[in-house]
Amino acid sequence: MEKILIVGGGYAGFYTAWGLEKKLRRGEAEVTLVDPHGYMTYQPFLPEVTAGSIEARHVMVSLRRHLHRTTIIAGQTTKIDHANRTATVRTNDGALREVGYDTIVVTAGAVTRTFPVPGIEQEAIGLKHVEEAVAIRDALLTAFDRAALLPPGTERRRLLTVTVVGGGFTGVEVFGELLSLATALLKSYPELGRDDLAFHLVDSNKRILPEVTDEPGRWVVRHLQERGGRIHLGTQVVSAAEGRIMLSTGESYGNGLLIWAAGNGSNPVVARNTDLPVDERGLVRVRADLRVGTDEAPVPDAWAAGDNAAVPDLASPVPGARTVPNAQHAVRQGKLLAANLVADLRGKKVRPYLHHSLGTVATLGIGHGIFQYKKLVIKGFPAWIMHRGYHVLAVPTWERKVRVLLVWASAVLFGRDIIPLSTVQKPRAAFLAGGDPFADVEAEADAIAHEAAAAGRPELSVVRDAG
Repeated sequence: MEKILIVGGGYAGFYTAWGLEKKLRRGEAEVTLVDPHGYMTYQPFLPEVTAGSIEARHVMVSLRRHLHRTTIIAGQTTKIDHANRTATVRTNDGALREVGYDTIVVTAGAVTRTFPVPGIEQEAIGLKHVEEAVAIRDALLTAFDRAALLPPGTERRRLLTVTVVGGGFTGVEVFGELLSLATALLKSYPELGRDDLAFHLVDSNKRILPEVTDEPGRWVVRHLQERGGRIHLGTQVVSAAEGRIMLSTGESYGNGLLIWAAGNGSNPVVARNTDLPVDERGLVRVRADLRVGTDEAPVPDAWAAGDNAAVPDLASPVPGARTVPNAQHAVRQGKLLAANLVADLRGKKVRPYLHHSLGTVATLGIGHGIFQYKKLVIKGFPAWIMHRGYHVLAVPTWERKVRVLLVWASAVLFGRDIIPLSTVQKPRAAFLAGGDPFADVEAEADAIAHEAAAAGRPELSVVRDAG
């Protein structure tokens, strides 16, 4: 029986496995999928998770619940040795195991692109995973609680200062959503005023949203500025150390929350730990039919799709163009990849990937959006409705569609839930404190020390101040 190994359970990986289950005959192939999370995250909804418009679990699609005939390995692929048809996997319990295969599908996705800027490792939060979205939401809500206890001044404004780095769709959407949330929160915090909020969007390019044309991009900038946002174009963050942002323009300000959405970086497994051919960006070279290699030198039994693959864009008039890394392409590539794998297995002809864009749509916060399809541009509330309509149709499985719709419907009646859940990150602190209001810090330190010792990492334990 043919053994097919899928590396990564994101859009492309999930849809490939899902498609194979629908198309393969029983006994025709054995499919294994390796992913550390056990679920697919619908990333276009993450900005709305940060703003509390969508429940975090509803943007995740369980692999085990929907892939009934696929073997799921909870772990991270660390190396692909295609010459010997083996992949090395570090399972979530820390063990290393070799997984053999006949055919491999590389859909490991991309990682957040970072730069060697002082303070980034200590201060910034990315936005590729639902855990990051929840942490961003909790950080902003907690900042409001803390700021409400302070008198007007520098420290209160610092707590309520948010900086988003990256002017692509992720950066602009999370900026708009958080600005919308923060403005709405002022109604629940009479101690605070609009002047206490400071929102900064920073991008090294001269424009934002490269997927739309110039005029809609300029409209988005004006729109966000009218709502109180500060847009820094052609600007870089040169330091984020010690809670202070320094920009390449010389401007400097105290910052409470830093979100890093400066684009995609190549997945280390693909870029450095495989013998499959990769390009100068660290992406797997693939042909138009998603087979690894080139037309002149295809690699047998290897396929790739999604953000970790350099897929030729046959719909582009630009020679040598590659598809942009977004959900619209990854989903469709996964579906085609499943069909091509089955066709190749049965000795039939495979098809090239060709997809004409359905347009681009972005949320800018509740009631605000932008949509463009060729020369058609729609702004404001209608575009926001289109954004929600498109993505609720695109999120996989009816179960998730219904859950998301129910949350939106309840928000119309009762508004967003503004309760932070940051304490779930320290579940043992309250137990160890025993209700003593003066024992919180010590209990937290004990909890961290206990977890560090249990993990065999005593160096992670907290050293308490003797005072």
